[in-house]
Order: sequence, then structure tokens, then C-alpha cells
Amino acid sequence: MANPIFKLNAIRGMNDILPSDISYWHYLENKFRALAARYGYEEIRTPIVEVTPLFIRSIGEATDIVEKETYTFNDRNGDSLTLRPEGTAGTVRAGIEHGLFYHQTQKLWYMGPVFRHERPQKGRYRQFYQIGVEAFGMGGPDIDIELLLMTWRLWQEIGLSEGLILHINTLGLPEERQAYQSVLVDYFEKNFSALDEDSQRRLKKNALRILDSKNPAMKSLLDNAPSIQAFMGEESKHHFETIQQALKKAGIPFQVNPRLVRGLDYYCHTVFEWVTDALGAQGAVCAGGRYDKLVEQMGGESTPAVGFAMGMERLILLLQQQSVVLENKVNVYLMSVGEKARTEALFFAETLRSALPLLTIANYCGAGNIKAQFKKADKSGAKIALILGDEEVEQGTVTLKYLREDKPQVSVARDQIIKFLS
Repeated sequence: MANPIFKLNAIRGMNDILPSDISYWHYLENKFRALAARYGYEEIRTPIVEVTPLFIRSIGEATDIVEKETYTFNDRNGDSLTLRPEGTAGTVRAGIEHGLFYHQTQKLWYMGPVFRHERPQKGRYRQFYQIGVEAFGMGGPDIDIELLLMTWRLWQEIGLSEGLILHINTLGLPEERQAYQSVLVDYFEKNFSALDEDSQRRLKKNALRILDSKNPAMKSLLDNAPSIQAFMGEESKHHFETIQQALKKAGIPFQVNPRLVRGLDYYCHTVFEWVTDALGAQGAVCAGGRYDKLVEQMGGESTPAVGFAMGMERLILLLQQQSVVLENKVNVYLMSVGEKARTEALFFAETLRSALPLLTIANYCGAGNIKAQFKKADKSGAKIALILGDEEVEQGTVTLKYLREDKPQVSVARDQIIKFLS
């Protein structure tokens, strides 16, 4: 009897992606990879571990992410390292380090895991996956519009355009944002007792972040808060109006949401989120905005920038909820009966894969009887089963059986099966 030891499970909030679900991941990844290429964006891959000061500098020491949610540790050299909680900081660091931004524009995208120590729930995990896009060196509203058109096209191509709504807002220029924040502080200080504990703490550090509160008890207070629109100058108004006109022309439904903000001072002008009501509290599936001061703040030259990130798990949940049907990967299932046939089937499958590289051919391995093999073939979703027995090996034939159509099985010469399948 084995000695009982503790049960080995995945870390809470860090989930396995099983073969039954992986087709959705491949579908989304491949759709976005092709879309990014069509828009002229190039992929960048950065480490999942960076020095901790990178995130303190880019995300802000007083944010919930840095204060509560980062996985931070000291390595054997005593250096403080952090698992990346988002993708923008590493992309900006790489751009500065490798001279990608100096007197040039860059359109970049990335895909991969990020880590935050949050309370796990549906649509929110401690290891989750993001697709992100960052565009550098372009300060006008046209690149903001392109990113919005790009996300809209993705929703259309994966069948989610009916279930997502675009929320947009503007933060204006830094001086306009600062003037607004002063008025906002006065407003919330006068209503201090109506703020929850989290918002009272935020008031001392960044009053804008109070507008992000989802506390229903504060809804009326937030609805009556001063609007940032009143502090916009002509440049900011023009930038925001140009985006709205483009969205109308493209037929993209949107809402101006004055409560949509970003708490960090390097954000300016456009902020946006694509939201859904199909995932409960985790309604945002894609969030973005313009951050013209971040590259400079991190030690680079002044560089306008805008980007977005989308949560892959949430998009996959939506795909599954809306019963998006993905085509099965297995086209042909090869079965064998008899010792000689089992060995021959391995090489026959290789011949088929060489001649028909676009087909997926699954070969049964093992000594199961024909009934068990048919069960496996049916479960695979294959449309055709090929049956190779010792008799077929001697005769140079293979039996072809249709698994999804009401057609009689046929015997085909093995030197003709490639032509038959193609």
C-alpha cells in the first residue's frame, strides 16, 4: 500500500487548459494572429519575469496591482523580481532598451500569461492570458480609431459583435486632467462619509480611481460627480469628436461613459472598454487607452502611444456560451486489426500524412478490438474511418467507412486511397 501524501493540485486560480477546450484557444489565437498581420502589426515576446521597479514605475506604487496583487520575490542574487501583471510595461521596456522608438513608429502585439494575486472567480484568475496591442510614435486620433476598428473586426470575425458594447471617454491633456482631479477631490471631500473604505483610501492617492468603483451604494454619488468633459480644451475636444464621428461612420455602437477613467497620470485623451453583461461582474473583455507620457516616464524619449489588452479566458467563455461551433481537428481515423496490420498501419499513416498534409489523421495505437476502436473513432469526430486488417495488408487494400454519412463502406486499393481522399 502506497504511503498517503498530500494531494497535488494546481494552484488556486491557475488553471489547466485541457484538450477538450484547447480548440477554442487555438481558434482565438489564430484569428488574432492573422488579423494583426493584416493590419501591419508585428509580434513581440518579452519575459514573464521582470525587475520589480519596472512595474512600480509603470503601474504605480499606490495601485492595487502593485500593493496587493503582484507575485514578487527575491532571487538568489537578492534582486527583487516580479511575474508580469500586464504586458505594456515589458513592451515599453523592450522598446527603450532596443531603440525601437527613436524617430520611428512601431505597431506591436503580444500574447501570453500574466499573473495577479486576486480572489479567483469566473472570468478572473491568478494566471490568465492576454492578447495586447501597442502602437508607438503616432499622436493623432487616427491610430486610436484604427485600434477600435481592429477590435470591432475581431468581434465580427469570431461571432461576438452582437454581445459587446464599446464604452469610451477622454481624459484630455495632463493639465486638463489635473484641473479636473482638483475639482473631483473637493467634491468627494464634501461627501466623504458617503465613500466606502476603499474609496476613502483612494481619495488620498488618486481621486480619479474612485470613479471606477462598482459599489452600488455609491452609484448616485458617482453619477452626480463633476464630468471631465467640462474641462476639455479645443484640442482634446477635437481629438475625441473625431473618434466619435469615425465610430458612427463605421456603424460601431458605443456609449460615452464619463466614469471610465485610468488612475495613472501618464494616460491622456482616449480610454475605452468593450464590455458585456454575459459574464456577471467581470464585464470588461478588452480595455485600452492612450498613454503618451509612459515611455518618457520610463526613461525613453517622449513618445505618443496607445494600446489595448483583451482577456482570452473571458472571450473564450463568451464563445462557449454562444455555442460557437469549431470544426473538429480529426479528418480520418485509421484502425487496424491483427499483429501485422498494427505495424503496417503506422507506416501507412505516415504515407497518408506525407501525401495529404492538410488532413489530420489519427491512428489507433494498442490492441483494442474493432468495437473499441470504432468508439474511439466516433469520439474523435472524424468523418471517415480507414480499416486495415491482416487480410487487407495481403491484398493491398483498405476498407473505408463513412462515420457521419449514410453511405456503404467500400474497399479501396491502397495505391488509390490518396487520390480517393484528396
